[in-house]
Amino acid sequence: MIIEFFKNKYHLLIILLGIIFFLPFLGGIHLFDWDEINFAESSREMLLTGDYFKVQINFEPFQEKPPFFFWLQALSMSIFGVNEFAARFPNAIIGIITLLLIFRIGTRLKNENFGIIWALIYIASLLPHLYYKSGIIDPVFNLFIFLGIVFLIKTHNCNINKLRTKSIILSGVFIGLAIITKGPVGLLLLLLTFLIYWISIKFKKIISIKEIILFGITAFLITVLWFGYELTQNGPWFIIEFIEYQLELFSQPVAGHKQPIYYHFVVILLGCFPMSIIAIPRLFRSNKSDSIDFEKWMRILFWTVLILFTIVSTKIVHYSSMCYLPLSFLASLELYERREQILNKSLINNLVLSFGILFSFILTLLPIIAFNKETLLLPYIKNQASILALKTEVIWHGTEFLIGVFFAFCVVLLYYHLKQNRIIKALISIVIGTGITLQLYSVFVVPKIEQYSQGAAIEFYESVANKDKYICTLGFKSYAQYFYGKTKILDSSSALFKEKHRILETMNARSYNDLNRKEKNNFDSFVVNFLAKGEIDKTAYFVSKINKDNYLKNKEQIKFLYTKGGFTFYKRESKQKKQ
Repeated sequence: MIIEFFKNKYHLLIILLGIIFFLPFLGGIHLFDWDEINFAESSREMLLTGDYFKVQINFEPFQEKPPFFFWLQALSMSIFGVNEFAARFPNAIIGIITLLLIFRIGTRLKNENFGIIWALIYIASLLPHLYYKSGIIDPVFNLFIFLGIVFLIKTHNCNINKLRTKSIILSGVFIGLAIITKGPVGLLLLLLTFLIYWISIKFKKIISIKEIILFGITAFLITVLWFGYELTQNGPWFIIEFIEYQLELFSQPVAGHKQPIYYHFVVILLGCFPMSIIAIPRLFRSNKSDSIDFEKWMRILFWTVLILFTIVSTKIVHYSSMCYLPLSFLASLELYERREQILNKSLINNLVLSFGILFSFILTLLPIIAFNKETLLLPYIKNQASILALKTEVIWHGTEFLIGVFFAFCVVLLYYHLKQNRIIKALISIVIGTGITLQLYSVFVVPKIEQYSQGAAIEFYESVANKDKYICTLGFKSYAQYFYGKTKILDSSSALFKEKHRILETMNARSYNDLNRKEKNNFDSFVVNFLAKGEIDKTAYFVSKINKDNYLKNKEQIKFLYTKGGFTFYKRESKQKKQ
């Protein structure tokens, strides 16, 4: 079976594309705050503590995410070391697996031509491509949800009891894995998609009660591998905190992630170019003939995700990323039918060209503005911290704009081949365009932009990483000080360890687990206050934004170090060290 798999030329082509476009330069850019560094730090702390069932940040319980993705990152870090490449490597592999799976699913639905069209349009689209070069949870989470729904569809359309049982069990397995990757929203999306499809077919029987029970038991057994262990070891606190956090995401913007109601529509339309434009006719048109209704399921899944996360108060760009897979299927179907017959799609072709040139213009303009920031950017910015950040010394060569010009050339090729209905040539043009453009940007542009946004802070964290110290940020939330500052587990004899226990006693709590979200924020403030004024036993370092460091300016014993990139850096030495 393995030999036959590698005999298929398309399998080898897809693996090669994934290796070429997903793996190179993964470690060339620092991880980005918050999510990338947050997740990598949780994985690093798993390795340091040896506790793979407890998710932690700064060695305190982190109740926002289950552990499955962190297991993948921790495994990667144990192989490649604790670094950016290791943090992003799991998603690169998931990207290759995803491309292979959609090719095989597409081949079974129609034929190899359709399968390769689906794989190519997916890797050619901007955000889907970019996500497999990141260190966030969603690519793994979305794949599990998608497979759970695919096997549910397979159960519905199969007449052989043995195969139905196998399919519904696999659906339960993947939804269970989705739950321990990011949470119960994985199950929610499947249930909503199922319910809407069921209503659309006027409540005709889809699966039996027995199969529903089997699905539920399977998903429960997968999730209990972790939730059950956590419950028996630490009681129900984590599950309660986790559920409260999920409800908070739905009811109010968390951590300032408030966006307009149309936010995800714009993200999908612009971020998923070109498949978002190509799929437009399929998003609103009923399928004419599909023996297993797969198109209908995918359309329902797409709109379910998009509408659900439009309603959710907390809006972050990757929340709607589950739309990418069904959207890519609908775009592929549109292209496949074009290939089979001559269709007049001049409006869609023109939209593809227009949006492609718009992106090319942005990709071209960004380096030009950065290169000429003294005249084109700085005079129009009023925020002092932003001005200082942009004054960070970054070397631009002045030729980076050519990357955008190259992308424009590939967009024109895409448009030309679409007009002629040469679908494979069109897709090859944009796959090359997207792949090479993102690679070049990741080498020549993004690292320079990252120096403006967080480079000075990370440089400082790395400079003190090997010192015996305390470190914290003031006036802004970050996880970078933990990962790049290589924070360690507090020794029970350390002053901060003892102070944390004293603070908990004054708050009538036995452990950090007993605190609610507001109390945890107060706890963190008490810790910072202790580092600034208390009897510390090692040097404490403080990092703040330039306009948010008033708390530190007039404190005795706190020494101002320097200002760089919009950040200010301070330190306070312990009396023991001074002596």
